Amino acid sequence: MALARARRSDRKIDYWPGFVDALSTLLLTFMFLLSVFVLAQFLLTREISGKDEALNRLNAQINELTQLLALEKGNNQDALDSIANLQASLSAAETEKSRLQQLLDKGAGAGAAASARADTLSGQLDNERQISQRALSQVELLNQQIAALRKQIGALEDALDASETRDRESNAKIADLGRRLNVALAQRVQELNRYRSDFFGRLREILADRQNIRIVGDRFVFQSEVLFPTGSDEINDAGKTEMKKLADAIIELTREIPPEINWVLRVDGHTDDRPLSGTGRFHDNWELSSARAIAVVKFLITNGVPANRLVAAGFGQYQPLDTADTDAARATNRRIELKLTER
Repeated sequence: MALARARRSDRKIDYWPGFVDALSTLLLTFMFLLSVFVLAQFLLTREISGKDEALNRLNAQINELTQLLALEKGNNQDALDSIANLQASLSAAETEKSRLQQLLDKGAGAGAAASARADTLSGQLDNERQISQRALSQVELLNQQIAALRKQIGALEDALDASETRDRESNAKIADLGRRLNVALAQRVQELNRYRSDFFGRLREILADRQNIRIVGDRFVFQSEVLFPTGSDEINDAGKTEMKKLADAIIELTREIPPEINWVLRVDGHTDDRPLSGTGRFHDNWELSSARAIAVVKFLITNGVPANRLVAAGFGQYQPLDTADTDAARATNRRIELKLTER
C-alpha cells in the first residue's frame, strides 16, 4: 500500500507549465496575426502612396493649366481693350468725316480740302477696320484655346474622381482580405489544436504506464534516461520500443490531418547544467542535446515518419524545468520534449 501511495504521488501532474505553454501558444498566434496585419497595412500604405503620387502629378498639371488659362484670359482682355480703343478711334473718325462733309456742302474750295481730308480719313478708317478684324480673329482664337483648356481641366477632374473611386475600392478589398485572412488563420489554429488534442490523447493511451514519460502542457516529455545512456546519443533498446510506438501514432495522425495544414513535430533536446568532461565525443551540452534530438528524429524517419514533418532542436542546459541545485532537479531537466506545432 505504501508503494502504491508513493507511485500515485509521483504521478501528480504539474499544470502550471502547461498553462504557461498554452499562454505562449496564444501569444505566438497573436504575434503571427499581428505580423499579417502589419504586412497588409504595409501593402495598403504602398498602394496608397502610389495613388498619392499620381494625384499630386494630376494636381500639378491642373495648376499649370490654370496658370495658362489665367495668362490666356489676360491676353484676351488686352485684345478686347485694343478693340475698344480702335472702335473709339473709328467713331471719332466718322464724326470728323461728317463734319467735313458738312463743310464740303458749304463751299467748293472748302469742299475740295474737306474731300482730300475725308479721303485720308477714309483710308485710315479702312486701316482701323482691318486692325479691328485682326483683333477679333485673335479673340476668337483665344476663346477656342480657353475652351480646349477647359476640356483638359474637365478630363483631369474626371481622372481624379476615377482615381479616388479606385482608392476606395482598393481599401475595401484590402479590408475584406484582412478579415478573410484572420478567419482562415483562426480556423487553421482550431484545426491544428484539435489534431494536437487527438495526437496527445492517443499517446496518453499508448504511454500511460511509463513513469518516466510525462505530459507537460502541450508537450510529451521523455526523461533522457529512458532513451539514452549517460553522455550518449545512441537510443537504447527500451527507448527504441517507446519511440516505435510514437512513430506508429505519428504515421496514423499523418493520414488524418489534411495536407493543407502545415504541421511539424518538434523534437527538443535538453541537458542538465553539469559540464561535460571534454574528453568524450561531445565538447559541451549544446552538442549533446542537439545530437540526441537528431537521433530521435532519424529513428522516427527510419520507422516511416515523413522527414518534412519533423524538426530537431538542441537547447543544452539553458531551458531547465527545475532550477534547484539538486540531483533530482538535474534529472528532471535531462529530457526530450515532443511538441506538435505549425511550421
